[in-house]
Amino acid sequence: MATRPRALMIQGTGSDVGKSLLVAALVRAFANRGLSVRPFKPQNMSNNAAVTADGGEIGRAQALQARAARVAPSVHMNPVLLKPQSDTGAQVVVQGRMLGTAEASEYQQRKGTLLTAVLDSFGRLGEGADLILVEGAGSPAETNLRARDIANMGFALAADVPVILAGDIDRGGVIASIVGTHTVLDHADRAAIKGFIINKFRGDVLLFDDGLIEIMRRTDWPSFGVLPFLSAAARLPAEDAVVLDHWRAGAGRALRIAVPMLSRIANFDDFDPLRLEPSVSVTMVPPGRPLPLDADLIILPGSKATIADLAFFRANGWDVDLHAHIRRGGRVLGICGGYQMLGRTIADPGGIEGPAGTQVQGLGWLEVDTVLTGIKVLKPVTGNGAAGEGTFAGYEMHVGVTTGRGRDRPVLRIDGVGAEGAVSPDGRIAGCYVHGLFSSDAFRAGFLSGFGVASGLSYQTAVDAALDECAAAVERHLDLDGLLAVAG
Repeated sequence: MATRPRALMIQGTGSDVGKSLLVAALVRAFANRGLSVRPFKPQNMSNNAAVTADGGEIGRAQALQARAARVAPSVHMNPVLLKPQSDTGAQVVVQGRMLGTAEASEYQQRKGTLLTAVLDSFGRLGEGADLILVEGAGSPAETNLRARDIANMGFALAADVPVILAGDIDRGGVIASIVGTHTVLDHADRAAIKGFIINKFRGDVLLFDDGLIEIMRRTDWPSFGVLPFLSAAARLPAEDAVVLDHWRAGAGRALRIAVPMLSRIANFDDFDPLRLEPSVSVTMVPPGRPLPLDADLIILPGSKATIADLAFFRANGWDVDLHAHIRRGGRVLGICGGYQMLGRTIADPGGIEGPAGTQVQGLGWLEVDTVLTGIKVLKPVTGNGAAGEGTFAGYEMHVGVTTGRGRDRPVLRIDGVGAEGAVSPDGRIAGCYVHGLFSSDAFRAGFLSGFGVASGLSYQTAVDAALDECAAAVERHLDLDGLLAVAG
């Protein structure tokens, strides 16, 4: 650890204060200065994951931060990933590989043993880097979790990494949240914090001068700046499902897409490129609301708990809405878990998602059957649409094997593998395992042309432009030289 590069950790006063975006913006800003930068998050909780080149998985936010750094994603950027499967349990992924599942109380007891893996990844990541920017999780003020913490101060002190505390002024109470954090931390944790940043400010920043003075007076922490609300964030892939509640469908657009918000929705960044298309409207349908009558296409998304979410789908009456949609001539696409749901049956002989031996009836719209297995498929894939949609680069991330004659009519052709997915005899219902299809401009353009819609977006260019816009903002509004000076 003595030879590692400089490092700095961004922690927050709470969840969803903008830590992931702030780190991505700082990573790109320092990379633009010519530094070799690496993002790192000791522990993440998200069902939005990305597959690395070596077949591991990390949080989607760390994959975006790697892109901001202009480096390939690595499993060591997010050594512990928790993927919720229920209200109290999650799949535990360590250094890219599934370790098993654990209830929340069980994980709290064992997570301290994972600090070794976290520090190992941190050391490996530093090879050849000038700077590591670390993202915390939740808040260090959750002192009831401090004893076994590996995500915030537990990591920062173990790795001797200075901390900057970020507060979200947009939600209100930012003075109390920063001063309150200072108050509840013990002396050693408080000393690790070298200053603070105010995030998501709207309006004239001069109006908050007295607020900065008050925080500095009460904490003795310096301010490293006030960052405005970054509108460019809306053009970047989101990590947490909480943002789906704020999505707004575009009015008067040529193609109307509806996506039911499953209780364990996963990899919903699949829809970001469609949402940014000028001629496409994407509506996220929350529980308790019917699937819209005017939808041209309904997409069943991925799920971390397919059988449970199939029951959730039916409990909301969405199976009835889907039947009516199809009867009206509408089209349907299932991705990963959504693909499994559209089949005839889903069997869980080994108890991967619940009691061993479970078998449930699927929605029955595709002539396929799925058996959940203990082998998790994690791999990047390339190929083209079987109906000529164009080339794509995506990834598979699933547990289960799907078979049946519906696969004789594939959705995709994967390089070196062959046919993938299934299509109904009338061609209006389809499903496949590949995530990230719509991030590829060629495939997305071909897919949309099937609805008579022209694509007006270069998605990858838009993402990079948004990262550069965020980087320019932190250059203007934050003391980056000061941040570098305190990096340990």
